[in-house]
Amino acid sequence: MADTAALVADLRAYRAVLASRVRAQRSYATSFRLDLLGAGLITLVEFGEVWVLFGQVDAIGGLTLASVMLVFGLAEMTFSLADLLVGHCDRMPTYVRAGTVDVFYLRPQPVLAQLMTSDLDLRRIARVLGGGVILVVGLAVSGVTWTPEKVTLLVLTIPAATAIYAAIFIAAAGLQFFLVNGAETTNAFVYGGRYAASQPASVWPRSLVLVFGLIFPVVFTGYLPALALLDLPVPFGLPGWIAWLAPVVAGWTWLLALGCWRLGMRHYQGAGG
Repeated sequence: MADTAALVADLRAYRAVLASRVRAQRSYATSFRLDLLGAGLITLVEFGEVWVLFGQVDAIGGLTLASVMLVFGLAEMTFSLADLLVGHCDRMPTYVRAGTVDVFYLRPQPVLAQLMTSDLDLRRIARVLGGGVILVVGLAVSGVTWTPEKVTLLVLTIPAATAIYAAIFIAAAGLQFFLVNGAETTNAFVYGGRYAASQPASVWPRSLVLVFGLIFPVVFTGYLPALALLDLPVPFGLPGWIAWLAPVVAGWTWLLALGCWRLGMRHYQGAGG
């Protein structure tokens, strides 16, 4: 009972912090709406790049524009969900220099839990909705033949893909304890991975297949599920059922992320204040 009461108290504290962030962002209604509009335009511009590219060719990597909309929508929506929940973790260099991490140590909650719940950027909701719209349109126009198995696959893929991206954010945050002022290095994997995930993986060079297929497996967030939904063959000699491994891959990515975070915490010596 005591453990349950403590857990409830912790959750209440985290909820209070997040609620204060939400109220602060919504207090200036016009600014908040403009932020939402700007975030939504980013998604439209990024998809516009894909649209222009397919204006010159009929297919890329065996996928038409309709099929790539499915890949892009899955990758964009799940990445944006992870960005909404833990995207602020990429500001770890600022937190280290400002001594914010030291403040986390003063509280009786896990440092990682405090970091993950320390902010909530509501403008990213626009990107989630934009990705969701593109996903719905892609599902409608790409010719998916729906079965109970495909519905189950889609339901499993969305939270698993979100967890994969969230884990990459946490891994990058842990590495920042070693690479202070090296956010560009980790962003190459975080945001570069999201961009790679929105493209057909069959056209990736071998180096990207290794990095974004095994180490940071964003290929499971859009491309492989899309192939399974469209009944298309999987390249690289892989079996068709591999898309079902997204939840397992999410678990592996979180093990990697927590390992990076633990190493970073052991390395951290304080801000020197």
